[in-house]
Amino acid sequence: MSDSLLDALQYYGAAAATLAALVVALDLGRRITGWAFVLFVTSSLALIAWGFLQPDSEGIGWQNVALLAINATGVYRYLIRRKAPA
Repeated sequence: MSDSLLDALQYYGAAAATLAALVVALDLGRRITGWAFVLFVTSSLALIAWGFLQPDSEGIGWQNVALLAINATGVYRYLIRRKAPA
C-alpha cells in the first residue's frame, strides 16, 4: 500500500471526525446532527482501513470498529428513525 494513500486515510479520518464532533457540539438540529454522524461513519471507515493497513496501528482499527457501530446508531437515530425521542 502506498504511503500517500495511507496518509490520506489517516488525515481524512482525523479531519472528518473533528468536523463531525464540532457539528454535533453545535447542536444545529436533528437532521444536521444526523449528517454529522454520516461523516463520523466515513471517518471510522477510513481509520479502520488505515489502522489495519499500517503496521502497529491495529488498536486504532479496532477502536474504530467499535466507533463505527456507535456512529451507525447515531445515523439511525437522527436520520432513519422517524419519531424523535420523547
